Amino acid sequence: MGLAEAALQGDRRAMARLLSWVENGSLEGQQALATLFPHTGKAHIIGITGSPGAGKSTLLNQLAREFRDRDGQVAIVAVDPSSPFTGGALLGDRLRMRDLVTDPHIFIRSMASRGHPGGVAHATRDVVTVLDALGFPLILVETVGAGQAQVEVARVVHTVVLVEAPGMGDEIQALKAGLMEIADIIVVNKADRPEAKQTVKSLQSLRTSLPAGHHGFGTGISVEEAPVVPVGWEVPILQTIALENEGVFELTNAIKQHYDYLKNSGRWDLLLRQHAEAEVEAWLQRHFQQLLNQKIGDTGYKALVDAVVRHEIDPAKAAAQLLEAVTRPVSKA
Repeated sequence: MGLAEAALQGDRRAMARLLSWVENGSLEGQQALATLFPHTGKAHIIGITGSPGAGKSTLLNQLAREFRDRDGQVAIVAVDPSSPFTGGALLGDRLRMRDLVTDPHIFIRSMASRGHPGGVAHATRDVVTVLDALGFPLILVETVGAGQAQVEVARVVHTVVLVEAPGMGDEIQALKAGLMEIADIIVVNKADRPEAKQTVKSLQSLRTSLPAGHHGFGTGISVEEAPVVPVGWEVPILQTIALENEGVFELTNAIKQHYDYLKNSGRWDLLLRQHAEAEVEAWLQRHFQQLLNQKIGDTGYKALVDAVVRHEIDPAKAAAQLLEAVTRPVSKA
């Protein structure tokens, strides 16, 4: 029996080994992904994102318990920051979630961002694909606390939960250009702090200034693509105290309501297409990088970059030369 087949039958050891293959981008991992892909498309994937110190991990802890009680099984993908020196992950989530590790109904996978600036690792999408195929109805993805760069999580998940802490001051304005515009649910955690009310007011003000059609339909969608029920989604702003498990029940309900909205409005099918396009684009980039490494090598690439640094060639021409080298037919002896 192959590793993918064993994982499909619930073998946790096979599952862990399979995920390691996938994260490392090995040929075995790619083959396993191809085997598992027909089993995907059923899980509700939820992204938990926000600024450092907002309490994302603590809130995710409580959410996992609540979803476990409701849905039976939950998978967590926790993307940790990588060391800038070794590239290894500072896997703090294993410590913060140590009380969940022994729960047989909760599966946790910590992975390194490996310097990827989008708040999620390159392999996050592949790991989520595996967990989806293995039958987890809910997959929670916690991103690195990296500010606006985390908008990439929207290309992986169905529901984006933005977690913020009170007392952000002028920093809240920075959210308007990025995270606010991808958030499906906004949570002000640590709501027992005195600054919480003002933070909620500021977020409500920003919410009203978002572009028309942002979470509903009416921007960039043709008549043919429009859903049967074109009802928009009003982004709720909730308050929680994760340490006390307060507001978590309401947050869980809001996530379920967003799932129902996606299904009933037709937005789910549009997200599936968007995610498929993102996956094809990601694999195209990987294949191109592999060809570049094969035909140019690291030395040749660095030499071209050095030429740009010396202003001997402009970046556009350098990129064109790389593309030409990759697409040039192999000469026959």
